[in-house]
Amino acid sequence: MNRFFAFVKKEFLHIFRDYRTMIILFGMPIAQLLIFGFVISNEIRDAHIAILDHSKDEHTQKITEKLVSSGYFILSDELKNENEIDACFRAGNAKLALVFEPGFGRLLEKTGKANLQIIADASDPNSAEMLSNYTQAIISAYIKDLNMAGYGNKIIRAETRMQFNPGLKGVFMFVPGTMALILMLISAMMTSITIAREKETGTMEVLLISPLRPIQIILGKVAPYLLLSFINAIVILALGFFVFGLPIRGSLILLLAESMLFILMALSLGILISTVAKSQQVAMFISMFALLLPTMLLSGFIFPIENMPVILQYLSAIMPPRWFIVIIKNIMLKGTGFLFVWKETLILTLMAIAFVVVSVKKFKLRLE
Repeated sequence: MNRFFAFVKKEFLHIFRDYRTMIILFGMPIAQLLIFGFVISNEIRDAHIAILDHSKDEHTQKITEKLVSSGYFILSDELKNENEIDACFRAGNAKLALVFEPGFGRLLEKTGKANLQIIADASDPNSAEMLSNYTQAIISAYIKDLNMAGYGNKIIRAETRMQFNPGLKGVFMFVPGTMALILMLISAMMTSITIAREKETGTMEVLLISPLRPIQIILGKVAPYLLLSFINAIVILALGFFVFGLPIRGSLILLLAESMLFILMALSLGILISTVAKSQQVAMFISMFALLLPTMLLSGFIFPIENMPVILQYLSAIMPPRWFIVIIKNIMLKGTGFLFVWKETLILTLMAIAFVVVSVKKFKLRLE
């Protein structure tokens, strides 16, 4: 029995000495619990809205103040005409616009009825529906308070319009997110596993002592998966268009070019993962844990980023799928051009360059 307890003690000491095992045992559950606990929420907070106030009277000002003070909305733009609404949505400055008709307050007091329009960016249908419901609830509360204060039986008629996705089809949200998820996992995981396999079998050492330069080795490994992943992207887009009816309102050439950039970035990330992974199992584990969950939870694919705590919003900024999803939605659903996605394109380009540079340096270290 003493031998058994001594053996168990040895196993405990072996586990405690291995920091990677400790991270898996304790770090992963804590990280997943915190991420799931903070990210998964049905509430909307701090959503950016725009106001087009044709009346600028006491009632419109009070409704605007009530919306902003609710904690659900942040007033980002005060528009001057209807033409600015579409541009505001395309630039990503707001997710909802509220339009007060001319003479809103005068009509409400004189006739007891006034009209306003709620226009939501429905490229994310779930958020659009929730934001419009929140807005209607706040307006209804305002009217209720007004009537209870003895102003008579007032009515505000709110017309709701869903921009870019009138039918609130969920596929408009899930196809772009699924495309980013599939390309990220396939490109990064397959590349990292392939190189890790060569390291396990010893053929990588043959490549390292060959006349090929590290950058040539990397490009040679990336080239086949680049082509195959690009074909995958075309298949996903074709299925989205022909099967699910997802529109492509912008430039198809720009969309394919952005997809190619994202694939290059994912492949370079896979190369980087392979330089730190000693085996195929480790490469697969890193790819799944570091790419799958963050892509689903922190990229804005399913849950709005503005709902997350500030620290998770900063963390989401280093998630490449977040920027690719923005690009896809802008080009496919909003029909925007390069001028509206240049920032996201630049971020993905810098990420790809950084991953390649670090990978090349690590290959050079192995050569030395």
